[in-house]
Amino acid sequence: MQDAITSLINKSDVQGKYLDDNALEKLQNYFHSGDMRSRAATAVSANAKNIVTKTVAQSLLYTDITGPGGNMYTCRRYAACVRDLDYFLRYATYAMLAGDPSILDERILNGLRETYNSLGVPIGATIRAVQAMKEVTASIVGADAGREMGVYFDYIVSGLS
Repeated sequence: MQDAITSLINKSDVQGKYLDDNALEKLQNYFHSGDMRSRAATAVSANAKNIVTKTVAQSLLYTDITGPGGNMYTCRRYAACVRDLDYFLRYATYAMLAGDPSILDERILNGLRETYNSLGVPIGATIRAVQAMKEVTASIVGADAGREMGVYFDYIVSGLS
């Protein structure tokens, strides 16, 4: 996992250059948004269970996926889905704090689509749930932080698509 700082420094280091104006501006924006990121992470941590519960209610509950024959029908499958959504929320929060999505590739997305396909987990329903989580999270953390968190939820959706 990298963060915005390490990513910018590594890029300049590989090129054997000092940070240019563009990199310095990105760093200033990252530092300027630090308080918002911290408050958002605090709100997500305090409300994680509620976010996941609302996400399931908005996107998956009372659909064919939760009925007999659906992929979330048994308690075990339902629990696995909730667990995965919790992982997505936690790692999206880490990525938001770092200002870098690399942890999402490392810990969630690498091989996830293939794994879900082999297990018969419907990708469309998963994408719908991540999109709902984006909305639920924004309603809790506020508009600015919600937009920032949304970048990382969209990254997960893109990786699953």
